[in-house]
Order: sequence, then structure tokens, then C-alpha cells
Amino acid sequence: MLIDDITIKVIAGNGGDGRVAFDKTKMAKGPAGGNGGEGGDIYLEGVSDLSALKQFRYQKKIKASNGENGKGKLKDGANGEDIVLKIPVGTIIHNLSNGQKIEITKIGDRVLIAKGGRGGKGNYFFRSSIKTTPMHAQKGLPGEIFNIRLELKLIADIGLIGLPNVGKSTLLNELTNASSKVSNYCFTTLEPHLGVYYDLILADIPGLIEGASVGKGLGIKFLRHIERTKILFHLISAESENPKKDYETIRKELGRYNPKILEKEEYIIISKADMISKKELNKKLKLFENVFSLSIIDEESMLNVKKILNTIIAEKTKTK
Repeated sequence: MLIDDITIKVIAGNGGDGRVAFDKTKMAKGPAGGNGGEGGDIYLEGVSDLSALKQFRYQKKIKASNGENGKGKLKDGANGEDIVLKIPVGTIIHNLSNGQKIEITKIGDRVLIAKGGRGGKGNYFFRSSIKTTPMHAQKGLPGEIFNIRLELKLIADIGLIGLPNVGKSTLLNELTNASSKVSNYCFTTLEPHLGVYYDLILADIPGLIEGASVGKGLGIKFLRHIERTKILFHLISAESENPKKDYETIRKELGRYNPKILEKEEYIIISKADMISKKELNKKLKLFENVFSLSIIDEESMLNVKKILNTIIAEKTKTK
């Protein structure tokens, strides 16, 4: 099960207290209290693993260690250990406590989300020509505490969309060896799947049906993943009695969710072309512009798809 939206609590470490201590060496007797250590920080770092948010399913409170208290003989306390949490690239970090929003868009991107508290100063820090034996030290400061919502939105070059059972998973598997579950049932795919075709990332977006934008079925859970997809491959089953209606159903839900999605470059694909006669297929192809047919078992039609993908790769490489 893909977890793509979860709220956690992050607690940075508290700073250690400064120490009141004195040098016991004969004839010295001066202040010798060390400073408290810094509290541990908490960071988030982008990784390619889409399932990385699963770590928070049962552990929703993350706490960094506190800094140690200062010691005698001018020894400072050790700093608390930092925590680096791995999250998928494409995750939006919503700080529910202060309203800030940060996006992780690259592998290795690291952001500080909770700063550890400063350690307090020991009494050695407060010495002066007037106060030669200061009897006080600072307390350490508390670390930051925030409620953080992590919302994953996939970053893909191509999104495969369409009603259930139109062949999205089959096409993804054929092109990328993604091993997405395939069978003749609605909602077979219960989570997005990614595959890589050379330099392109392809995403199978599941669960889109009429009413998805208002919460019907599974679609509302996955519509967010289409927002960052650059190009759409819209699959329509050749077996459909009304391909135009199928197409308009999906477009309507996309527009209701976010009208800007409708501006994305789109290729219309009549899938499962081997399931109907050529005469019937040609009739359905004439219903659309910028459309082509596809059969996984037909090498020529698969080559057509790969030519389009190779053209997109060339354009992508050109813009780098």
C-alpha cells in the first residue's frame, strides 16, 4: 500500500544545561563549568523510493536526542545526534504549525525542518574581573516542535490515464518491466506505479472514474499525482461502446480537480485494438484528433508508441 499523505510530529532535541563548577586545583579555584551541548536537528532528504513514507505509518512522532549538560574542568556536553528522514522526491512538506511549505524535487535535496535548542553557557562564560566566581549558568533552550504534513505528488514525464481496465498497467509493463498487477477487473491497480523507459519516467495513474474529483471511488486519492506529470497518454479501450464519452468523462474529472491539467500535452490512444475489427477500429479513430491505435501483441503499433517516446526523449535532452 502506497502512503502518499501523512502527518507526523517532529521534536528537535533540547539544548543541554550549562554547568556551575570550579577548578579544584590548588591556587586556581576559578570557574570551570562547561557549556551544554546543542540539541539534535531533524532533516528531511529526498530519495527515489516511492514507498519511503511507509516508515511513518506506525511511527508518527520523531524525536531527536538532547544535548548533554556541561561538565566540570571546562568540558562541554556532547551535541545531540541529528536525524535525517528519507522521503520520496516529489513530496511537499507542509508545516502545519507555522504555515510554511517546502518541496523536495531532487534526489539528495535536504531541508532542516526542526532546529535543536542551543546549549546553555557554563559559569566559566560569565567570569569577569568583577565576578571572579560566578555562581550561575544558563539552562539549555528547547528544540523546535512542529506538526508536519507530507504530501507526495509524483514527478513523471508521462502519465498514463484513462478509465479502469483500458490497459495502462499492461502498457507500462511492456515498456518498462515495471511488473504492475494486471487483470480484467476495475481498480486492479490500487496505487500508482512507476517505470523508466530510457530517460523517461512513466506513471500509471489508477482509479479515475466519473465522480473521482468529488471523492467517488479511488480517483481523488490519485488525481494529485497528475498535476506534476508533463505529458498525458490517454488510453481508451477499443471495446468501449462509447469512446468519446469515456474520453470526456476523464477530461471532465481532470478539469474539475484542476483546470490547468487540461492544458497539458496529450496523446489519445485507442488500446486493445486487436479486440475489434479494422473497420470498427477506423470508425472509432475518426472520433478524435492526434490519436493512434495500440495493441500490445502488435509489434508495429508498439513501435509507434516507442517512436513518440523517443521523440519526447530527444526534446527533453535538447532542453537540458
